[in-house]
Amino acid sequence: MGSPLMNAALWVIAGVLALVFLAAGLMKISQPREKLAASGMAWTADFSPGAVKAVGALEVLGAVGLVVPAALGVAPALAAWAALGLVATMLGATVLHLRRKEATALPVALVLLVLAAVVAWGRFGPYAF
Repeated sequence: MGSPLMNAALWVIAGVLALVFLAAGLMKISQPREKLAASGMAWTADFSPGAVKAVGALEVLGAVGLVVPAALGVAPALAAWAALGLVATMLGATVLHLRRKEATALPVALVLLVLAAVVAWGRFGPYAF
């Protein structure tokens, strides 16, 4: 299981990511696309309401998958797969923001991508459950 300090750091990072993606996903699921676009998520105007809700659902599932399986001891390896799924999600977000020339959205997307990649690396690798 590796170093207890690194394991704790991975738990903290996963917890922060889970909170961020849970909030973002629930927002996308619960609010109309037009309201999201007006609140600063201009990219949502380019996608159908169903696609925006699907992204939100994936974010919620990723958030839950980062912590719940490992915390309950039920299929804890799912945490690594959830982190990898969030890496893919943020790669897509990065490409989207680059194409739309949304420079202000890039730092957040890249930080979330790197943090999810760190969790995936740790949970697939030396700090697996």
